[in-house]
Amino acid sequence: MDKIEQRICELIDQHREDIIAFGQDIWHHAEMGYKEFRTAAKFQEAIEGRCARVETGLAITGVKGYLKEKKEGELIVSVMGELDALPIPTHPDANPQTGASHCCGHNAQLTGVMGALIALADEEVMASLDGNVVFFGVPAEEFVDIEFKNSLMKEGKIAYGGGKCELIRIGALEDIDITVGHHTDPAAGVRIGNGHNNGFVNKTVRYLGKASHAAGSPEKGIDALAAAELAMHAINLQRESFRDEDSVRVHGFISRGGTAMNVIADTVTMEYSVRANNIPAFMEASEKFDRAIRAGAIASGCGAEIVTLPGYLPTVPANDTSAMKEAMTTLQESYPQVEFDFSDGEDSTGSTDFGDLSNLMPLLQFKTGGYRGVLHNASMQPVDEELAYVVTAKMFALTVYHLLKNNAEKARSLIAGFDPKFTRDSYRQYMDSVSKTETLDMQPMPSQK
Repeated sequence: MDKIEQRICELIDQHREDIIAFGQDIWHHAEMGYKEFRTAAKFQEAIEGRCARVETGLAITGVKGYLKEKKEGELIVSVMGELDALPIPTHPDANPQTGASHCCGHNAQLTGVMGALIALADEEVMASLDGNVVFFGVPAEEFVDIEFKNSLMKEGKIAYGGGKCELIRIGALEDIDITVGHHTDPAAGVRIGNGHNNGFVNKTVRYLGKASHAAGSPEKGIDALAAAELAMHAINLQRESFRDEDSVRVHGFISRGGTAMNVIADTVTMEYSVRANNIPAFMEASEKFDRAIRAGAIASGCGAEIVTLPGYLPTVPANDTSAMKEAMTTLQESYPQVEFDFSDGEDSTGSTDFGDLSNLMPLLQFKTGGYRGVLHNASMQPVDEELAYVVTAKMFALTVYHLLKNNAEKARSLIAGFDPKFTRDSYRQYMDSVSKTETLDMQPMPSQK
């Protein structure tokens, strides 16, 4: 451990109670995507005194703080924490005002970013960094609450469902060269998360039928629920046509399924994600999904609306994770009870909008534990706040130090070896090309008119 590493760890340890208190506060006040106004305000309050410049209201709630005053041509590394939570109101610590809970562990991300700033804002530490650092609280990573997001789109407030996608669109990430991200994993000690993730498109389907008495005059009704049931069966029959190597996943739920058991449903709404580990695969699976929806409409006579929104891109693994491994080596000395996994991590069939960033810039990701239970489940609980919050802060800060020390040697090497898949303009073109709405008219029989 060199002098600066020691200083980073000492500073974070000195503020351990403040860091844990911040993590606990965010945990107990979870908010949904693009609604994280309290969370954003708390993050802004935590970074404002230590950052040279802070921007707010980015993609509605995003907060961006610069460690130093910006200089032309300087290299900038961003550390990111996500503001939003999940709609799991059954969690014992769910926010009673919002019905949201941090079963995603995003409170640990945001806490780690805040804690890293405490160390990196120190004059001695800052002087060792050959570049600038951005501390970013980003909105709406969880692709949920689709009806609300659609309403924001109709109002022209956003164009994309994911917060990082929206930040790319508005140019808020244009000056960032490398991003360092984090995920909570209850099964982890400390590990690198440099595997490949799935990308996806989002589907919202609305079947329109005709209500009628289900027992007295069923022949006069057009059953939207029957259309949805048939479509779901058709979707399931498509599964055996997917290639194993594409890791296709198609999953969703009926968000509205009728009004009463003795009334034929005139409106049924379904929400689905269609995922795969490459763009051609999930776009082909998307078309198979649409065929299944059309089949439900044609067989039942219902009208249908299929809204396709761009979700997230597959993650591109970084070509060099050595800066993160050096940070882990430093921490391993102080935490012999914690398991450190230095492998680059496993591929995942889940999705994250960090994947979108990884197609435009180098992305380093790590995982920490400190929770029990299952992600995205009401069993999720923080049980080791040192690991969940304090170690996460140290990993963020030490990774930045190893990227930017010695004339930012590792950062420059990472950038030199990176092959971007998109520019900002081509990314927007792709996203806009995916977005579409297909409408099928109702086809009633004479007795149903």
